[in-house]
Amino acid sequence: MVEIFFRTLPFFALIALGYGAGRMKFFSAEATAYLTKFVFYFALSAMLFRFSANLSLAEIYDARLAAAYLWGTAFVYGIASVVGFLRGQDVQTTAVEAQCACIGNTGFLGVPMLAVLLGQDAVGPIILVLSIDLIVFSSLIVILITGSRDGRMSLGILRTVGLGLLKNPMIVSMVLGLGWSSTGVALPAPVNDFLTILGAAATPGALFAIGASLATKSAERLSIAVWISFCKLILHPAFVAIGALFLFPVEPYKAAVVISAASLPVAGNVFILAQHYGVAPQRVSAAILISTAASILTVSAVIAWVTVA
Repeated sequence: MVEIFFRTLPFFALIALGYGAGRMKFFSAEATAYLTKFVFYFALSAMLFRFSANLSLAEIYDARLAAAYLWGTAFVYGIASVVGFLRGQDVQTTAVEAQCACIGNTGFLGVPMLAVLLGQDAVGPIILVLSIDLIVFSSLIVILITGSRDGRMSLGILRTVGLGLLKNPMIVSMVLGLGWSSTGVALPAPVNDFLTILGAAATPGALFAIGASLATKSAERLSIAVWISFCKLILHPAFVAIGALFLFPVEPYKAAVVISAASLPVAGNVFILAQHYGVAPQRVSAAILISTAASILTVSAVIAWVTVA
């Protein structure tokens, strides 16, 4: 674990650097927002397009792997939902907590970090995980919040979900990349070089942006945030491991990748959704802050376990 810890340390050091810049006001909230936009719409999209364009659909989609990750994620989502309802919460708040409990920062942290730590062969499974998170669970939270407010399902809700997916640059870049890959034509060298240079900015930019955004978050409702962080950092990788190793056994390397992806801290886009709908943004903020800080140790421990096993 010590070796893995020192290999993950530079990634978290970049997050700490961004956090320090944000706390000292060297990097304002406005600057952080623009950096996040650059990473989200340009650098990370370029990285995902290049990865997808150089992979076949068969290298990404594995039905058993998808089932294992989906089962483990849905199980933790269910646990968090049951606990939320037992505490007397409404559907909206419970949906937000459940989203925090099982959706990790795969885009900004997982893609750049796991590809380095586990090798380029990890890219396919990571893209699969990211696709499930974005398409299934990001859609689910919108459906639950909007449906509970309207009191029913409607075509308007489905339209909102569909437009959200079409406007998400990560989904668009992966689909376009796979579309290019399906042609069997290699990316022209200048285009590949351009995407490589632009995509290289995703790793430091994304990690710095994570840290800078954490500087504006407060740790309120600590007991709830700790519970959510426990679900995300401990229960999620544990149940995904059960799915990938026992219920839907897949080859050990792919299992290691999805279990590692499941160990990542709470995703920042959950806060954006919570803030947009006005549902418990403070507890989401606290969960992101606590889970990211704790993940310095837990992520290292999980990656060390799966790589040794």
